[in-house]
Amino acid sequence: MKRLTELLANSQPQFINLIRISVFVVMIWIGGLKAFQYEADGIVPFVANSPLMSFFYNKSAPEYSEYKNPEGKTVQKNVEWHRANGTYIFAYGLGVVILLIGICTLMGIWFDKIGMIGGLLTFGMSIVTLTFLITTPEAYVPNLGGDFPTPEYGFPYLSGAGRLVLKDIIMLAAGLIIASDSAQKLLKK
Repeated sequence: MKRLTELLANSQPQFINLIRISVFVVMIWIGGLKAFQYEADGIVPFVANSPLMSFFYNKSAPEYSEYKNPEGKTVQKNVEWHRANGTYIFAYGLGVVILLIGICTLMGIWFDKIGMIGGLLTFGMSIVTLTFLITTPEAYVPNLGGDFPTPEYGFPYLSGAGRLVLKDIIMLAAGLIIASDSAQKLLKK
C-alpha cells in the first residue's frame, strides 16, 4: 500500500498532463463535430435560450422547436430554417474556438503560458456551458402528463441534454488545475 501511495504522490505531474491530454481529446472531438449538421442543430436549444449567446442567432427561442432535425435524419425545410438562423455559421465559429482551446491546453505540456491560457479558457467555457442548466428548458425532463402520483419532471430531473451539460463541471475543475499548474511553473522560472 505504501508503494502505491508513493507512486500516486510522485505521479501528479504526469496526471496533470493526462488531464491536459483528456481536455484536448474532448475539445478536438466536440469542436470538430461542430462542422456537422446534426451537431450544429443539436446546440440550438442551448444557444437560443442563453442570454450570453442568443444574439449569435437570427431567430429567437422557442421558434427552433418547430425545426428540430432528429439525430440521423435531415428534413430540408429544417435545414433551410437553420441556415437562415445562422446555426451553421455559428457552429463553425464555435468549433474553431473549441479546437483552439484544446490545442492551447495540450501545448501547456511544453509551454506554460499557453497552457495557463488554455486552462483559463477551458474554465471560462465551462462556466458558460453550465449556465445552460439555468437557461435551457430542454436540460430537464419535460412534463409529459404521466400517470404517476409524483411525476418526475423539471428540476432536479436532468434530461439527456442536462446530464451532458452537468459533466462540464469536471471540465471546469480540470481547467483550473491546468491553469494553476502552468502558473506554478511560470512563477518558478
